[in-house]
Amino acid sequence: MSTPTASSTSAWRDKVNGMLFVGLLAAAVVQLAAFPGIKALGLSPLVVGIVCGMLYGNFLRGTMPPDWGVGVNWTARRLLRIAVAFYGLNISVQQIAEVGLPGLVVSFGVVISVLVAGTLIGTRVLKLDRDTSILTAAGSAICGAAAVLAFESTLKAAPHKSAVAVATVVLFGTISMFLYPLAYQLGWIDLDPRAFGIFLGGTVHEVAQVVGSASNIGPETTEVATIVKMTRVAFLVPLLIILGIWLQRSASLIRAPGEPKPKLPIPWFAIFFLVFALINSANIIPLNVLQTIRSLDIFALTMAMTALGIETHFSKMRQAGPKVLLLAFILFVMLAFGGYALVKFAI
Repeated sequence: MSTPTASSTSAWRDKVNGMLFVGLLAAAVVQLAAFPGIKALGLSPLVVGIVCGMLYGNFLRGTMPPDWGVGVNWTARRLLRIAVAFYGLNISVQQIAEVGLPGLVVSFGVVISVLVAGTLIGTRVLKLDRDTSILTAAGSAICGAAAVLAFESTLKAAPHKSAVAVATVVLFGTISMFLYPLAYQLGWIDLDPRAFGIFLGGTVHEVAQVVGSASNIGPETTEVATIVKMTRVAFLVPLLIILGIWLQRSASLIRAPGEPKPKLPIPWFAIFFLVFALINSANIIPLNVLQTIRSLDIFALTMAMTALGIETHFSKMRQAGPKVLLLAFILFVMLAFGGYALVKFAI
């Protein structure tokens, strides 16, 4: 009787140690992301976390006891879902209504077109695997690294595929953040400040990158851009449910005769994401408490990204080759020109 108890106690201790270890790394990441030079690049703690995690996982992994890996994996999978659910506290129905029909039209058009086109181009034209194509498209279409994390959890994709998708978000999101304001100030983008905010919110990859690019123009542009960006985040819930249904049907088509029909993979964290968004809309949480929860949630997401980076190996990333970058570039062009056309149409 004593052996199983000792074994389970040891396993629990290893899990906690692994989680605490990731937490310490994430705390360092948050401090690093606060440096002015990194903030100026629009790199959120999530992105810095996966980069630091990958550096540790590939060059210093031997310094961590192997048994702690179970805690790292729990952070990259379970804690991730909890954190994505609480991310719903960042949006509200009032915000979505504030930007009106033009913002909704642009958000919907960008999310659906880029996600569908990215998946089809990736799998059918570039011959990439399904998960890499969907993750890369989701990162471009919805909300960067957070979307990659949410889709990765539903797809149960390999960590290196998520890391590759996040890398494309960093690259092309950073290019967008500097290129679009410069083009606007040179007069190459014919939009007023509010419409340009809709364009930025509808086309730039990461939330931090949206804020960074819009702040170069003015407060009105920044406010509109941030709200439009959060409407893109709101599409996570229905899209993850649709993805779950599609995965179930795909599994049903290839199951052997006599095998039970696969269960619908319901993304409960996405349902709770919506619930928290509605709670935020009701304005029942005191502002100081809400800000604290949001900060803790960003830290939890940073932990998940750091753990994901630790589990990612460069050798597997190299297997993806230049095709992933090509797909991300095609989506970047779609976002730029398609987003501009949508804004012109909507306003």
